[in-house]
Amino acid sequence: MGLLARRDYASGELGAKLLQQGYDGSTVAATLAELTEERTLNDARYAANYVSYHADRGQGPLRIAADLKVLGLSGDMIEAALATGPDWRLLAREVRVRKFGTQEPPRWPEKARQARFLQYRGFSSDHIRSALGADLDLD
Repeated sequence: MGLLARRDYASGELGAKLLQQGYDGSTVAATLAELTEERTLNDARYAANYVSYHADRGQGPLRIAADLKVLGLSGDMIEAALATGPDWRLLAREVRVRKFGTQEPPRWPEKARQARFLQYRGFSSDHIRSALGADLDLD
């Protein structure tokens, strides 16, 4: 309970932390089941809060989904949490404007640099094309 008093955890993350501290596996499993039943531990709530927080920090859905998968959340739960998130195309544009300014990149090398930045932040190619303008096609 001391860990949950500080911040919210995913059940897999909390279980790993308790096992690392030396608690017995069956005790950890029983405790997690009890906390889930009491709704003190809720993976769906954790995923929604995680998406909201990291989207506010300018991270895209691909990066957030990868992080949540590492934390042990199911694919369906991750998709549901991402669906409740912001408009990802608009967020990609806002992140680009915050970093590089309002003027669209004039030349291909600058577009490529901005695209790499957005890709690192976890945005898909559709989101990047939307943020950089329609003339980013590689053809």
